Amino acid sequence: MIPTAKWIERQFNFDFPLWMFSNILERLRGTPARLEERIASLPENILTAKPQSGWTIQEHVGHFWRVDELIHLRLDAYDSGQTDLPPAYVPDNRPTPDYNTMPMNDVLREFRKIRMELVRRLEVMDEAAAQRTAMHPRLKKPMRVLDTMYFTAEHDDHHLTKITELKLALTGKP
Repeated sequence: MIPTAKWIERQFNFDFPLWMFSNILERLRGTPARLEERIASLPENILTAKPQSGWTIQEHVGHFWRVDELIHLRLDAYDSGQTDLPPAYVPDNRPTPDYNTMPMNDVLREFRKIRMELVRRLEVMDEAAAQRTAMHPRLKKPMRVLDTMYFTAEHDDHHLTKITELKLALTGKP
């Protein structure tokens, strides 16, 4: 398998046209189903098996849920005309849940719920709103709402790939 890049080392060019909005929205809409399909047959001991480094499969799944909370905050920032997007880990005095102790169906349900709320927010967005910009704190680049959507879809795929790699390492099957 070709190795994947570390997420925080990735760079992005946000030069695609606005007509890509619907295509990217479909990627976001489809992530819960892709995720559910990817882990459907896995028993709890595989889902929560701790690799030598990094997260368990179940922790990756929980991360989707946590990230979507951030994406909602970023949409709020665009809506209110802020010039900077909130950083990935805003100290908000909320502990990160121990996803490994939660029933996987609960984690999946909560992710699907927040993702569909995100999709509904984006579905009603007009062209002007989709082109609002704010500065991304890590990339130090202005990003449109459209770019944030793409960034999120790429982040989804990054973690789906990590889940596939873990699944292969733990079960011998992708």
